[in-house]
Amino acid sequence: MHEILERKPQECFALPVLPLKNMAILPGSIIPVIVGRKASIEAVEVALQSDRNIFVTLQKNTLTEIPGYEDVHSVGTRSTILQVMRMAKGGLKILVEGISRCKLKEEAIGAGYVRAVCFDLETAGMTLDIELEAAWRTTRMRYNNYRELNPKIPADLMAPHATPAEMEQIIDTIFVHVASALADRQGFLEIELLKDRMLKLCNILEKEVAILKAEDRIRGRVQDQIGKNQQEYYWTEQIKAIYKELGREDHYEDMAGLHAKIKVLKAPQEIIEKLEREARRLEQMPPASAEGSTIRHYIDWMLALPWQKASQDNITLALAEKILHRKHAGLVKAKERIIEYVAARKFAKNLKRSPIICLVGPPGVGKTSLAESIAESLGREFRRISLGGVRDEAEIRGHRRTYIGALPGKIIQVLRQGKTVNPVILLDEIDKLALDSHGDPASALLEVLDPEQNKNFVDNFLEMPYDLSQVVFIATANNLDTIPLPLHDRMEVITLSGYTEEEKLEIARKFLVPKNFKEHSLTAQQCKIPLASLRLVISEYTKEAGVRQLERYLTKLIRKTIQAILNDPKQAPFTVTPALVHEWLGYPRFKIKPIDLTVERIGLVSGLAWTEFGGDILEIETSIVAGKGNMTLTGQLGDVMQESAYAALTYIRSRAPQLGLKSSFSTTKDIHIHIPEGATPKDGPSAGISMCTALVSELTKSPVDPSVAMTGEITLRGRVLPVGGLKEKLLAARQHGIKKVILPRENRAEVDEIRGELGSDIALKFVDTMDEVLDQALLKSPFIKPLKSSKRSEESSARA
Repeated sequence: MHEILERKPQECFALPVLPLKNMAILPGSIIPVIVGRKASIEAVEVALQSDRNIFVTLQKNTLTEIPGYEDVHSVGTRSTILQVMRMAKGGLKILVEGISRCKLKEEAIGAGYVRAVCFDLETAGMTLDIELEAAWRTTRMRYNNYRELNPKIPADLMAPHATPAEMEQIIDTIFVHVASALADRQGFLEIELLKDRMLKLCNILEKEVAILKAEDRIRGRVQDQIGKNQQEYYWTEQIKAIYKELGREDHYEDMAGLHAKIKVLKAPQEIIEKLEREARRLEQMPPASAEGSTIRHYIDWMLALPWQKASQDNITLALAEKILHRKHAGLVKAKERIIEYVAARKFAKNLKRSPIICLVGPPGVGKTSLAESIAESLGREFRRISLGGVRDEAEIRGHRRTYIGALPGKIIQVLRQGKTVNPVILLDEIDKLALDSHGDPASALLEVLDPEQNKNFVDNFLEMPYDLSQVVFIATANNLDTIPLPLHDRMEVITLSGYTEEEKLEIARKFLVPKNFKEHSLTAQQCKIPLASLRLVISEYTKEAGVRQLERYLTKLIRKTIQAILNDPKQAPFTVTPALVHEWLGYPRFKIKPIDLTVERIGLVSGLAWTEFGGDILEIETSIVAGKGNMTLTGQLGDVMQESAYAALTYIRSRAPQLGLKSSFSTTKDIHIHIPEGATPKDGPSAGISMCTALVSELTKSPVDPSVAMTGEITLRGRVLPVGGLKEKLLAARQHGIKKVILPRENRAEVDEIRGELGSDIALKFVDTMDEVLDQALLKSPFIKPLKSSKRSEESSARA
C-alpha cells in the first residue's frame, strides 16, 4: 500500500475509491449509499479497517459495471463512513458524510478495487469583496423566492451576514436540497471559485422557481377540473336516481350514448354545437312527444352523415386507362377527359374542386356504365340519382323539419349511403326534370353543380352547410335543348355519339356475348356466334345508336340455343348461323334498301341525314309541272327544312339566266319536293344543297350522278355552310355503297379526325358554293356557259 506522499501545498491522501452510478456527494451532506459491486464492497471494507475515510466520486458512464481509475471523474468528495449495515445478499448499506472537495492525483496500487492518491481542493475567492457580497445577496433573494414556493425547504439556512467560509457551507447545503441532476451536482462540485458557485446556484434556483410556478398553475387547473368533474359526477348520479324513480332509466342511458356519439363525431365545430343544443332540448322532452321524435330523427341523420371521411384516390393512370378500355369500346373523347382528370388529381395535391361532367348522347350508348367506370378508375364510391320526372324542389334540397316525415334531399341521402364525402354521384336523365307548382328542381341544382358555391350547400332538413366540393358529379342527358341555360353553363358537356356498325360488332363480340354466356351458364365450347351472324343482327334487326336492342336479340338467340342443346345434347358445340338468325328472329326489320348506282337520275338526289340511331340516306325527289308557281313540300318536313327549300329556290331564281331558265319559271311551274318515309318527322338545314341540286336537275333535265351523296346548308347567295353529325352520315354513305360525298369545306378539319374509320373507297369533295356542288353532282353542267375550273375545288378532292 502506498504511504502518504510528502507534504506539498496540498496535503495528499491514499484512499480507496467508491465510484457511484447515479449520485454525487457534496461537502456537508449525509447520504445513504447501497454498495453491491464486489470491488466497491472491498473498498468500503478497507476504509472501515483504517480511518473510515473514502474517496467518493461519480463514474463517467453509468453503463460501466467494473469502473477503473480512468472511468471516474477526477473531482469528488473525501467522505467519512458513519454507519454500516450488512444486507442479507452480501451487499452493504452505508451512511456517508462529505468532508471536503477532493481531486485525484494518481492511481495507487490496490487489490481488486480502485485506490488513488488525492488531495483536498481549496476554494478560491474567499475574500469578502463587493462582488462576493453582491453574489451573496442575489443568492439569498433567489433562495427566499424559492422557499416561498417550496415550504419543505428549511428557512434558517440563510443569514443576512456571513463569513466566506460560512457562505461556502450554506450554499453547499442549499445545493444539496435544490439540485437533482447529476450533471449539475458534478459541475457544481468542480467549481473552485466561490462566487461562481453562487451564480451557478442562482441559475438553478431561478429555474426551480419557474418550474414551481408552472406546477402551481397546472395544479390549480387540475384541481378546478377535478372539482368540476366531481360536481358533474354528483349531479349525474342525482339525475340517474331521479330518472330511475320516474321509470325513465332507459331514456337516460340513451341520451348518455347520444352525447358520447356527438363528442366523438368528426365534424365542423358549428355542427357539434348545433347537435349539443338539440340533444339538450331532447333531454327535456318526454320520450313519446312528437317534437322529441323529430329532434331525435334529425340528430340520427346528422350523426350518420360523413363529414370528413374521404376515400383515397390510389388508382394509377395505367390502371385507370385499363379499366376504361376493358369496359368500353370507342368513346375516345370521353376517356381522354377522364384520364385528364385522374392525372390532375395525381399531380395536384391541393386540387379540391371536382368537375361537373354532363354525358350527352342517345339511349343505350353507355352513359351510365361509363359513369360507373369513372368511379372505379378514381377508386371512389359510386351512387346514382334518377332525376327523370322529378318535379319537386324538395327532392333536391330536402323538406323542412316542420313537416311530418321530413327527409333530406336525394344528394344528402346518397352521401349517407356512400359514407364518404367524395363519392361519384350520377345525376341520371337531368334533361327529364319537370317544372310545376312544387318548385323548379333544375334551379335547385344550380347551387349543387356550381364548384364555387357547393362547398356551403344548405339542405332544408339539415339547416346547416354541407361541403359538396369534393363530390364528382356526373350528369347524363339525351338532349341538351331541354336543360335550362344556367344549368347547362355549369357543366362540361361530353357528347357520346352513336356507335358505328363496326363498334357495335366489337361491343357484341367482347362484351355482350361473354356477359350473356356467363348469365346463362354457357361456355364458348357449347355455343358459337360467328361474326357474320352478329353483323346480320346489327344491320337487319336493330336501328339504334346504342346496343340495348342488340343485347335483347342476342339474349333471344342464346335462349334458342339453350333450347336446341337441351333437345339434342349431341349438337354441342352449337353454331348460330345466319340462316338460324333469320329463322329465330323472323323477317328483317331494317333491311338496307339498295340504291341503284347505275341508272342516271333526274330530279332525284341522295342526301345524308343524322338521326339519334345513327346516319341515314334521304332520297329527295322533285317534280315540276305546269301551274301557277306553287311550291309543295311533303314528307313531314320541319320548319327549318322547309326554309332551306325556299332558300334553294331563291338561289335558283337568282341564277336562272346562267342555268338557261326563263325568269318566269317560278310563276308558271308548280314545284313539289318530297322526301319518302313520310311517317318520320324530318328537320334541319343540312338537306339544303340536296334539295337545290334536285331542283336544278329537274328544271334543266341534267341527270344526277347516282353514286353521289351530299350534305350541307345553303344560303340565298349559294354559299355552302357547315353541318353536324358527319361521322354518322359518312358511315351511312359507306354502308349504302356511295362512291363520292360532297361536303362543306368548313367541315374538313372535323372529317380529317375520322378518316381512318371511313375506309378508302369513298371520295370526299369539299366545296364552298352551290355552283361547285352542281359541277360535282350532275353528269353534265347545267350552266349555259361552262364554269371555270375551280383550283380550290380540285385541291379539296381527297380519297378517304
